[in-house]
Amino acid sequence: MNLFAGVGGGAADGGGTGTALLELTPHKMAVCHLVQVFAPAAQAGGDVVPPFPFESLTHHNRLGLFLFTLTRSCDDFLEPPLEEFLKQLRAVDDLTNGWFCEQLTSALSALNSPDDLFNFFDKLRGVFTAPEGASAEDVFLDPNSQLGVFLRCCILAFNSMTFEGVCHLLADLVMYCNSADASYDLAEHEDFNSEMGNLMDADIANTFKADDNPTCLRSRWQLEAYLNQQADILEKDPGSVPLNLFNATMTQLQTLAPELHRVQFLQYLNALYHDDYVASLDNLHRYFDYSAGMQGLFGRSLSQVQDIVVGKYESALLCLGNLHCYFGHPKKALEAFAEAVRVSQMNNDDSCLAYVLGAISNLLSKIGISNTVGIISSPYSLGTNIGLGTPLSIQQQLLVLLKRSLKRADALKLPSLLSFDHLSLAKFDLKHVQRPLVSFGPNASTKLRTCPADVCKNLRLGSRVLTDFGADVLSTSNDNGSFSTSWLRNLSATSDSWRSSSKNTKKIHINDFDNFHYHAQPSPVPASILQLAGSAYLLRATAWEHYGSAPMVRMNVLVYATCFADAASSSELSLAYVKLIQQLAVFKGYSAAFCALKLAEKKFPSSTSLHIQLLGMQILHERALHRGHLKVAQQICDEFGVLSSSVSGVDIELKTEFSVRRARTLLAAKQFSQAAAVANSLFSTCYKYNMQVENASVLLLLAEIHKKSDNAVLGLPYALASQSFCKSFNLDLLEASATLTLAELWLDLGSSHAKKALSLVYQSLPMILGHGGLELRARAHVVLAKCHLSDLKFSVLEDPEAVLDPLNQATEDLQALEYHEMAAEAYYLKAMAYNHLGKLDEREEAAARFKDHVTALETPHNEEDSLKY
Repeated sequence: MNLFAGVGGGAADGGGTGTALLELTPHKMAVCHLVQVFAPAAQAGGDVVPPFPFESLTHHNRLGLFLFTLTRSCDDFLEPPLEEFLKQLRAVDDLTNGWFCEQLTSALSALNSPDDLFNFFDKLRGVFTAPEGASAEDVFLDPNSQLGVFLRCCILAFNSMTFEGVCHLLADLVMYCNSADASYDLAEHEDFNSEMGNLMDADIANTFKADDNPTCLRSRWQLEAYLNQQADILEKDPGSVPLNLFNATMTQLQTLAPELHRVQFLQYLNALYHDDYVASLDNLHRYFDYSAGMQGLFGRSLSQVQDIVVGKYESALLCLGNLHCYFGHPKKALEAFAEAVRVSQMNNDDSCLAYVLGAISNLLSKIGISNTVGIISSPYSLGTNIGLGTPLSIQQQLLVLLKRSLKRADALKLPSLLSFDHLSLAKFDLKHVQRPLVSFGPNASTKLRTCPADVCKNLRLGSRVLTDFGADVLSTSNDNGSFSTSWLRNLSATSDSWRSSSKNTKKIHINDFDNFHYHAQPSPVPASILQLAGSAYLLRATAWEHYGSAPMVRMNVLVYATCFADAASSSELSLAYVKLIQQLAVFKGYSAAFCALKLAEKKFPSSTSLHIQLLGMQILHERALHRGHLKVAQQICDEFGVLSSSVSGVDIELKTEFSVRRARTLLAAKQFSQAAAVANSLFSTCYKYNMQVENASVLLLLAEIHKKSDNAVLGLPYALASQSFCKSFNLDLLEASATLTLAELWLDLGSSHAKKALSLVYQSLPMILGHGGLELRARAHVVLAKCHLSDLKFSVLEDPEAVLDPLNQATEDLQALEYHEMAAEAYYLKAMAYNHLGKLDEREEAAARFKDHVTALETPHNEEDSLKY
């Protein structure tokens, strides 16, 4: 497709042949005039100095950059009116006191007849012509450059016009000039008015009215870039796009360019992101019905196979599956994906097949599905029949799908899908123990643990597309017009401040680079590639959360928020903020977390960001439990229950969060049997949906329930099982917490187990003190003091610091968390230690603090304050 291919109408509607490369408009003529000013007809033996009226080479180059951006920008689908065009030009024109604007308006107003138009375009040819005797060092406009191609297309479009089309162009030129500010004093000679009046009265084939408002579309390339830009905005922040206003804009564009069917696809995306199921499904059907697949999604050639256009049906099924996945219909989504696989294989559509496999992998990994038998044609259709008559598990199917999609994406050179598959494999390696398909025999693997090295390897490969950028096929398709659009916007935004600051400045001291603010320009890397590269850093942060390194979590999230925020979607960026605020809550306390949360809510309103809303509820629930405000905790827990969907297989992580919160609320209320029942049910659900990482936390919760119900013997197996899960998945910090719980359980069995408990505490302390938060560190310090005090051979008199130092640190940490129950225990132990030491005043002070925390826990006041930040 030619860079400046038209969108219909234009010259053809004005009586032309219908084969013009673009629709010639007054705006394009204005650009042509400025190109002629920028590159005047070449002169033999000319010196390398800027031509009049440019004062420097920088000034000359700035106009060239301005003209280049005009032909590449895609901030709208309509060309700007003359008034807006002159406003932009003034930012470049200040050094010549408005000479460019005056020349432009006078040149346009001087075009009074078809002969004038002919002379105008005939003169443009001189821009490309090298004079006789010109040497290789002489500079003139390259016909194959961006501006050269634009100029040649305009000349060709004029040559393709009939007389009636030229008359229409003159009439549009009158309205274009008259739409500008009257302060520009456009020349309107009597002969010009009379001649145009005669043209208006003429009975030509395509009649028009004098009060018509010309609507001039940009080039086809710019329209495609504009639609892609709107799609990026919808994905990044759909809440900022009003549903009806966006539809009205798309409807206007569709009226002006009926053959631009991608408009309907954007209307589908708009309805999708605004949760309108009926409208999104209707627009999706219309897009594929009307476009007939001629605008394929994967950039491949189209061919006819059995009266079905290759790429149409399977692409429609892929979009339909994603729609059902978005609205929480996993079974319908799998049905659509399975049909897309069948049709893609039948039509040898490898690109679409690779994307479908990636979409199925995404569905299986993100949405809880316990069984696909009956949904997909057979239990072997997505995996490998190993000849044992046993269907593959969901985990095995997911791994086979990911590897198959990765292989196809690599063979077909699909960089975005390749990066996505590497990220998906990293998630799989993070959360699943890879068991062999054949679990016995000489080739059976005995490694039943996750491998952090595999996770890091896939994360590096997932973002490798950035390092390879520009050296492969990506370099040919990276210019989508966003850079030029941003340059023009920055130019317009800074022009007023620049002019005001430069009034009293000598021209010789003006720094052109500073004036035009080249910072804050978009990256030339496509947004989709940047988004995947940023996702790799966000996934790194999640991996380090599992592995237990808080500094690495913060570092990767900060890199993501700093370097990839512009390309990130609103959902992913809010998730990055959530991770940072969670770090504040864990390491700095609730006050710091709530201050940051208020700032995040201004940037991401809770009504549009579920991540921010859930974070606020999580922190409020934690604080309510620590304060002993059980009614508030139950109220927040009920809100979690409302948010968690009741549809099977949807929002499985939110359902898990609700069950955990409910069990912890029941535990705080000392309803141990109910809490154990909820936790047991949750464990069954996690096991059913293969959520093995979550199982480790649930087992630890069950151990804590039995510990607080004074049933340490029953709690030991759960703590040991949780520790085993943590080792299998390399959950280092959670393993340290499980080891600490084991120490508490051994202590509850009697003082004879104090040494064993102390050994377990020392085993977990390096990890806890290095990466644990306030609560975990305080808990470890309290358990350490209890181990010493429970040991019959330990003497407080001989080593008081071994007890008092950890207890002092624990009470300091617990103060920021307002954790009354644990703080009461810490002060009780301090009172015991001071009693052994004979320090009665310190003992009474610790006992008084103990009483304060117990009273606050048993008789809570102002519970409504726990619902405020």
